[in-house]
Amino acid sequence: MQSEKQKGSENLSRKQWCLSACDKDAAAQLAENGELDPFLALLLTARGITDEIDAAAYLSADTEFSDPFSLADMEKAVERIAAAMDNFERIAVFGDYDADGVTATALLYSYLVSQGANVEYRIPDRMREGYGISCAAVQELSESGVKLIVTVDNGIAAVEEAAFAKELGVDMVITDHHTPGAQLPDAVAVVNPHREDCPSEYKEFAGVGVAFQLVCALEGDSDTVLQKYADLLALGTLADVVPLTGENRALVKKGIRRINAGARPGIEALKAVAGVAGRPLTASNVAFTLAPRINAAGRIGSAETALRLLLCDNEQDAIELANETDILNKQRQAIETKISAEAIQQIEENPAVKYAGVLVVSGAGWHPGVIGIVAARLVSKYGKPAVVITTDGETGKGSCRSIPGFSVYDALAKCAPLLTHFGGHPGAAGLGVLTENIPALRDALDVYTKTGSMPFAQIGLDFKLNPAYINVSLLNTLAALEPCGCENPVPTFGLYNMTLRAVKPVGEGKHLRLTLQKGASEIAAMLFSVTLAEFPYRIGDAVDLAVQIEKNVFRGEIKPSVHIKEMRFSGTDEENYLKSMRLYEKYRHGDALNEKEVTFLTPSREFLLGVYKFMKNAGTFPFDVEVFCKRSGCPYKNAATAAVSFDVLTELCLLKQDENGAYLYTEPAQKADLSASEILKTLSEKGL
Repeated sequence: MQSEKQKGSENLSRKQWCLSACDKDAAAQLAENGELDPFLALLLTARGITDEIDAAAYLSADTEFSDPFSLADMEKAVERIAAAMDNFERIAVFGDYDADGVTATALLYSYLVSQGANVEYRIPDRMREGYGISCAAVQELSESGVKLIVTVDNGIAAVEEAAFAKELGVDMVITDHHTPGAQLPDAVAVVNPHREDCPSEYKEFAGVGVAFQLVCALEGDSDTVLQKYADLLALGTLADVVPLTGENRALVKKGIRRINAGARPGIEALKAVAGVAGRPLTASNVAFTLAPRINAAGRIGSAETALRLLLCDNEQDAIELANETDILNKQRQAIETKISAEAIQQIEENPAVKYAGVLVVSGAGWHPGVIGIVAARLVSKYGKPAVVITTDGETGKGSCRSIPGFSVYDALAKCAPLLTHFGGHPGAAGLGVLTENIPALRDALDVYTKTGSMPFAQIGLDFKLNPAYINVSLLNTLAALEPCGCENPVPTFGLYNMTLRAVKPVGEGKHLRLTLQKGASEIAAMLFSVTLAEFPYRIGDAVDLAVQIEKNVFRGEIKPSVHIKEMRFSGTDEENYLKSMRLYEKYRHGDALNEKEVTFLTPSREFLLGVYKFMKNAGTFPFDVEVFCKRSGCPYKNAATAAVSFDVLTELCLLKQDENGAYLYTEPAQKADLSASEILKTLSEKGL
């Protein structure tokens, strides 16, 4: 039987390359009718925008905002909050500890303070209190004289808490954007665009977006609110990775302008500690430099640190608070790295975990503030949904991340009897589970993935690009698509049939700078987080690249910088490779196989001999099956058979693996006996 600790030869993170169906004739027509640059018209058409009116609206990102009163219960919410302000009743804004919740709290609290309201804020401690409002918090707020609680970015599942508040004579107004359950809380108002009975046209707001709608309804004017709070809106919306389309995109565009204008001392201080002060920021910059530091405060320390930073109007105080968030962010990174390593080890040592449709890992005492980030790392590494659970005795708390096309929320809903609670979105969710039920949850999620067609992780390409077009002019064209984010991604291009000319390690060997050529065009491109030892390509190889192109300013000179997101050999039979490796996963997980699948997986003596001879010649092979197929000439459709062959040869001690998973040829002491292979015996039995 195959050792559970044996590392596989597969590449589970391999993404499917999806080239957009770009109509060049429609793009030419759009360029003419809309008086647009042809390249820009091509980009817009690749994103489904073919009408000049739609193109103008997209490029200006100047949409007409929906009426906040189109949200169900908004009128009730405004009436109750207005009454509380008029009567100087004590109001508590109850937020959440992530960046969306913190910015939503800052926005609503700041507005109510500006209106002279008797208001306080409260954000639960992630470690002591967990997510959302609790009965204990309601009790404390009631005892302190609070008569109205307004939730932001939470509360949609607070059925028990709302009933308890009502018993105490405390009113609740709930604003949230998470998926509602079967029962809504009995509150004065429940404002959530995802309510089934909510008539609002736009549904994709983050929690801070719903809070913005509430403030607009209270103020009666969205422009005034945007002038003051657009930066908070952009920060929270980008951090929560909601679709950057329609109103969200318009809000973020205005917010990025305010962030770049340096209007808020707290954000200016945050830019300084992040090393981006003085640089014009894009949506991606904000999402990857500022947002993680706001999140880190709530994940590792107290979210109140981040909230005070955003509310701060004193430059010196802002610098001190920003430094605190930066320190917390470094601590978060260290904790995250440690837990990620433990989770990966758990996956690699257990085929039942590694080859399941959804990765489910757990660890006692894992920091709950970083398990969501660890889940996202696992999704990136293995190309499938992931659930990371931290346990404390008999109970566990989990965070889930998914891939496009697979709703982790729907999957959890099917497993609800095994959970103490759950909530979230299709792409991200949280859960509670008894520790003893974690194996059953893993099995149930795996069964759920097999009820439909589990998608492959994908990378979308806008279109194929001739490297000759990579210049400063292209940068100006790309800037017209900002802000970019979820469902409005940064343009990604395919550079096909490029010849690798040079490879240079940079950044102390942690990254690579590649020189590539096609015809008369030669470009330099960066491949991050890949060392020379991990790089499977050779000088002269023909490769395809999925790249993003960014502006690089050095000593006042602007140049395009090419960043490689994915790389593969030119001519790869991707579809058959991915299907073949999906079958290998099925086999390794121990799922039932039909006779045809068993026959396909089982290597013949000749096939095994071919793999053995390849390894004898190579001596060592630190790469995956896809690279083996390229170097050996094995058809990509037979990748699964090749993977089984590596397993068999390792089982028979004709190969061995080092601590990094590299295969090493081993000179046999005597002729190998294939009949001694438990793997081949098991496959033979399955085929009977």
